[in-house]
Amino acid sequence: MRAIQITEFGGPEVLRQVELPAPEAQPGHLLVEVSSAGINFADTHTVEDSYLSRSTLPMVPGAEVVGRTADGRRVVALADNGGYAEVAAVREYLAHDVPEGVSDGQALALIVQGLTAWHLLRTSARIAAGESVVVHAAAGGTGSLAVQLAKSFGAGRVIATASTKEKRDLALELGADIAVDADAEGMKDRLVEANDGKKVDIVLEMTGGPVFDASLAALAPFGRLVTYGMASRVPPTPVQAAQLMGRSRAVVGFWLMHCLGRPGMYREPMAELLAMTADGRLKPQVGGVYPLADAARAHEDIRARRTHGKLILDVTR
Repeated sequence: MRAIQITEFGGPEVLRQVELPAPEAQPGHLLVEVSSAGINFADTHTVEDSYLSRSTLPMVPGAEVVGRTADGRRVVALADNGGYAEVAAVREYLAHDVPEGVSDGQALALIVQGLTAWHLLRTSARIAAGESVVVHAAAGGTGSLAVQLAKSFGAGRVIATASTKEKRDLALELGADIAVDADAEGMKDRLVEANDGKKVDIVLEMTGGPVFDASLAALAPFGRLVTYGMASRVPPTPVQAAQLMGRSRAVVGFWLMHCLGRPGMYREPMAELLAMTADGRLKPQVGGVYPLADAARAHEDIRARRTHGKLILDVTR
């Protein structure tokens, strides 16, 4: 089978197309003939071995696949890597049937980024009706879904940040009430101004560095900053307990892997997201489709922030 394999850690240049034997299904696993694989920003960390979980070599990256099982079911599933390939082995309990009317790209947008957005708001931030929500990288895969879900879950004001006018316009089309520039310089003041001069209740933050620092400074009493990434690869200033107690603020970390296998945290929200997509209440954004052999170019584009929405590898090409 064709697959993208890495034999050394590094940047996009280490991603190479090779021929490999197809995996064999172990007990509790399914083989999926992959039609499309999803690309996450986290994949770039996996490839350079800077992710929360350590990687081993050689490795076929890719944690999201959609395709057909041997009995003809069309499923979307999380994989323990191995997704950038024509055949992937996935844990049976992590495979979810895809309803009619939901495309490959839409299903892949939901399996990590949609679930992440859902849990950021529901589980970690515990959003309440009327609260203000800041969504950083609001045109990205997770951000574009978080904007829509925040409105659906009753947010009073959704403030989007994005690096270009085109991306800010997309966030507004998806339901954000206002969109501001993502530059860390002056971020706190822009967020407060965007919230009619008041500090904000919830921030969904995945950049790290000075954006994290400015977001924390913009939190109102009892506000929650949920951190779920470090796209800048720059750590924020260490948070001291007094900073949190002094304004009754909270910083909450989130990693989707902790939801897997926990009752009510995987299949149920995934079913809700798929149903919302099937009936048009949720519109996952597919931002780019690349042939399998162009996986390195896809990683270059996502790292350079040239993309929006969900990036897809078309494994049939």
